Amino acid sequence: MSKAWSKSDWRAKPRVQMPDYPDASAVRAVEAQLSKMPPLVFAGETRKLKRQLGEVAAGRAFLLQGGDCAESFAEFSADNIRDTFKVLLQMAIVLTWGAKVPVIKIGRVAGQFAKPRSAPTEVVEGVELPSYRGDIINGFDFTAEARIPDPARMLQAYTQAAASLNLLRAFSTGGFADMHRVQSWIAGFTEEDEAKRYREVAIRIQDAMDFMAAAGVTSDTVHAMQAVDFYTSHEALLLEYEEALSRIDSTSGLPVAGSGHMIWIGDRTRQPDGAHVNFARGVQNPIGLKCGPSLTADDLKALMATLNPENEAGRLTLIARFGAGKVGDHLPRLIRAVEEEGAKVVWTCDPMHGNTIKAASGYKTRPFDSVLREVREFFAIHKAEGTIPGGVHFEMTGRDVTECTGGVRAVSDEDLHDRYHTACDPRLNASQSLELAFLVAEELQGRRAMQKAAAM
Repeated sequence: MSKAWSKSDWRAKPRVQMPDYPDASAVRAVEAQLSKMPPLVFAGETRKLKRQLGEVAAGRAFLLQGGDCAESFAEFSADNIRDTFKVLLQMAIVLTWGAKVPVIKIGRVAGQFAKPRSAPTEVVEGVELPSYRGDIINGFDFTAEARIPDPARMLQAYTQAAASLNLLRAFSTGGFADMHRVQSWIAGFTEEDEAKRYREVAIRIQDAMDFMAAAGVTSDTVHAMQAVDFYTSHEALLLEYEEALSRIDSTSGLPVAGSGHMIWIGDRTRQPDGAHVNFARGVQNPIGLKCGPSLTADDLKALMATLNPENEAGRLTLIARFGAGKVGDHLPRLIRAVEEEGAKVVWTCDPMHGNTIKAASGYKTRPFDSVLREVREFFAIHKAEGTIPGGVHFEMTGRDVTECTGGVRAVSDEDLHDRYHTACDPRLNASQSLELAFLVAEELQGRRAMQKAAAM
């Protein structure tokens, strides 16, 4: 994979969605400083994640990936990290109950600072300025000064990512993730009148845990009951940052992206001969590839050959993002392209990006019903094609925001202004995220029941 490759080769390739820094010497100084910093993640962790994703590709595990649309410097706090992690744990237990297989947990965190944009500039009240591209690149404030790309922001992003990872590792292994604690949070959600339809599932989960406790399987006797594996991921958009944090694995002698356990290539940056694909092909991390409506079967085949030439299970995750009502127009042809190549991939569903609309109130939002519809279409098509729906990928937060409409608490267009805090795209709030996990668990349970019936 790394043959005839170096981490700076991308600089000779066509680049898109990346800033033009006004001071090249300042960029070089930041890159030099970052290259001396410890990596944020370690090669052994990425290898372990790749093995676990190989289990997802084989249908023996399920992938839950979720977190912020774009991490913010201003909104950074221990409470926000804790709340999102807490919701992801609850979602994972509900999905484990539905799928009856381990759930691999990957956060969009500790690196998700850059965002591709549909236009290089934006206009507000007749004033045109460069688009906001994420806090690692420029500022959110609509001023000429804030919108100038500043390489020093990479150092602040690194510091915030390191602090986030430190806290997440403590949460993952220090008792916060204890399964009994998480189950009590789930029960609290289903006690609300709006969520009572999910109460039976919560009771069944509690019954299963009570049985395990009676059999001697408790947090005191089984380490897995009180600790979890939790991984980080982000879109590898800003390649100066990615290159500076790349390292050589001392065990294998191969290059690893030290910025996160898993990196992905966006729908706007997946050109087979482009800079982003060139960088990702050489690192050993698991790689995600966003697959939108414009992706052709031939390009997908070329990308699979470039990014996973050894056809290694767990190396490549295809993240489908089409929009409700459009999955049937695109996913079958891409599935068939994968099957024609005999490629080992993880198929996962991102039902967020294709379902963004502008509400009558003027806010950008995503209807919960559209998100759910795309997930259901994703599962139905995999059933029809005889392939494995390996996971889900959500933009969400543990905070009680009002950015997506619908859900059990019925956020309306008129409610959006109440707690609309996103720096970029609308996110599911804590309640909507957990409700979606219950509904996906129903899909998984139905799929498992059909598999058992077919095996009899």
